[in-house]
Amino acid sequence: MGRLRTAGRTLADLEQPLDELFFHLNEIVSGLGDGFYATCLCIVYDPVSRMCQAITAGHPPPVILRPDGTSYFPDLPVNPPLGAATPPFDTAEFSLPDGAILALYTDGLVESGGLDIAEGMGRLACHLRPAHVQATETLDDLCDRLITTLLPDQRSRDDSALLVARTQALAPENISCLQLQDDPTAAGQARAHVRAQLAAWNLDELIMTTELVASELVGNVVRHARGPITLRLLRGRTLVCEVADASPAMPRIRRAADTDENGRGLQLISAVTSRWGARYSGSGKCIWTEQPLSADPLGERISYESV
Repeated sequence: MGRLRTAGRTLADLEQPLDELFFHLNEIVSGLGDGFYATCLCIVYDPVSRMCQAITAGHPPPVILRPDGTSYFPDLPVNPPLGAATPPFDTAEFSLPDGAILALYTDGLVESGGLDIAEGMGRLACHLRPAHVQATETLDDLCDRLITTLLPDQRSRDDSALLVARTQALAPENISCLQLQDDPTAAGQARAHVRAQLAAWNLDELIMTTELVASELVGNVVRHARGPITLRLLRGRTLVCEVADASPAMPRIRRAADTDENGRGLQLISAVTSRWGARYSGSGKCIWTEQPLSADPLGERISYESV
């Protein structure tokens, strides 16, 4: 499980599509030998579109508590556990309302020798509902209460794990999007847009760096990829700058010689931002960067604690 967890984190950082991520995890477990298998559940939430992508390999589905107090288990495609599956893996997509609570858990929390898993899942969903959730209860408190309530009735020696998350979508005023043509003037238009938007957000201290980042990413599309180009700025716990294009070719950092006149763009971006990465989209790819904010002007964006 330690090896699988390390591999899972590494593959997730590569931002592969979920079915590809599970394909590689399945190969890793299968390579350990006969008799090795593991269940797994992975969910990716987009706070802009409020859409979730989910995939499970033999793992019970999450329970979701809507803001109106109703709870449900999303209908996810059934895939065998890792190590016993034959790809491809099926994924599901569904929307989540703002302020929804998700509970992810292992079967040790909801199943034992004297408790059917369906009954245990029902008890978990019940204790997430407003009659049990206090208005001032933090997610840490909620985890503690669920563990205290559900575990004493169990007679299982299986490990139990619980993770609770609350979603909060980005408000429209914290999203700025600009469509650009595949043209040499696109980088200049991107810089002007960054200056205006960050000034409106009172983030003047990040204007120079973000101008540089946007100009470099847009310029790379014009020189090496193909448009149309989309520049998107997201203000949350961090400032995210995204540039999407229609080429599936992923960027890579290369070592430039002392006499080279280019080839250092991604090194520069890595040096001036806290994080950066790239992911495939339905029409190409998206390269993103993150910069920390001196203070979070919006409060907590997505909260999660685990027990």
